[in-house]
Amino acid sequence: MKIGLIKEIKRHEYRVGMTPECVDEYVSHSHSVFVESGAGEGAGFEDEEYEKAGAKIVKNKEEIFDISDMIVKVKEPLKEEYDLFKENQILYTYLHLAANKELTEALMQKGVKAVAYETITDNKGHLPCLAPMSEIAGRLSAQEGAKYLEKPFGGRGVLLGGVPGVKRGNVVIIGGGMVGLNACKMAVGLGANVTILDIDAERLAYFDDIFSSKVTTLYSNRTNILNAIKEADLVIGAVLIPGAVAPKLIRREDLSLMKKASVIVDVAIDQGGCIETSKATYHDEPTYVVDGIVHYCVANMPGAVSLTSTLALTSNTLKYGLKIADFGLEKAINEDGNLLNGLNIYDGKCTNKAVAKSLDLPYEPYHDLVHMHYTNSPQTP
Repeated sequence: MKIGLIKEIKRHEYRVGMTPECVDEYVSHSHSVFVESGAGEGAGFEDEEYEKAGAKIVKNKEEIFDISDMIVKVKEPLKEEYDLFKENQILYTYLHLAANKELTEALMQKGVKAVAYETITDNKGHLPCLAPMSEIAGRLSAQEGAKYLEKPFGGRGVLLGGVPGVKRGNVVIIGGGMVGLNACKMAVGLGANVTILDIDAERLAYFDDIFSSKVTTLYSNRTNILNAIKEADLVIGAVLIPGAVAPKLIRREDLSLMKKASVIVDVAIDQGGCIETSKATYHDEPTYVVDGIVHYCVANMPGAVSLTSTLALTSNTLKYGLKIADFGLEKAINEDGNLLNGLNIYDGKCTNKAVAKSLDLPYEPYHDLVHMHYTNSPQTP
């Protein structure tokens, strides 16, 4: 298979979809890899390293799209890339389609076979390709939140860990998944008072067990959320419904209950955000203020630590990419139901139920599409 690795063009996105070691693996499996010149520079990988691993360096992005069977990326394609795709080309990247109907329809119209990192599962129902970025984003959420609480950055001037004789800062984390767990680790490490909310009693018991008296656990409902944010210096939105748009758990009118110049970090922004007033921002302009509350809503937080993120990401995505390349997409997903869960767009249809529901699109299961093609194909005597 011919595999194309292109440079990310999202503002301040420095990650790259493959390391030179990944290229070496693909080449050792008899595949050809074409790398856009400069694709890995933001993560510290030079063209010469990719060449040494067996890739061909191509300066023209359009040429890579033209010759490649599969395009490997990190973030979702932007508008200027839509027309570069061709029918039946495989796209392997983070997509987060539930919050982006325009991209979804563009991929459907182009006939792209789109596999999303964030909906691939494992045998335990976990999300192995999303997990490493969730870990990083969770840890960054506490780190960035602590920074933007500083007065020069617009915050209240609160040190989360406090000092002897002064109260510690209050951190409220909504969602106890991978993001919430890692945010909690960092916030506890900083010495803050931490409250974690989730709808899963078993998950709350887990937090209570591993953090003991260092955190307060609450069932996530409207009353508990409102009571918690009244005392919060930092609120971290860490809600995830795989493939679906995030529910809005804090409304605009709720901001009036919060302390002025407190900070919200909405890690769920990739899926539309779990705060009504959230809108995607970039690393060069990461915050804005609504009703006196500082909002940090960078949609590619792990891109700020691009080397760590690239190494963590590719260590998980490589094996699925190799399976697609080795067997072809159809055979790979027929043999691996977990990889099938990653298929979001196929044959111009939306094949992920959560995405389809979020965008009010028809849901077409992959196997139904394959059966339709089989039954409608000419019969050979």
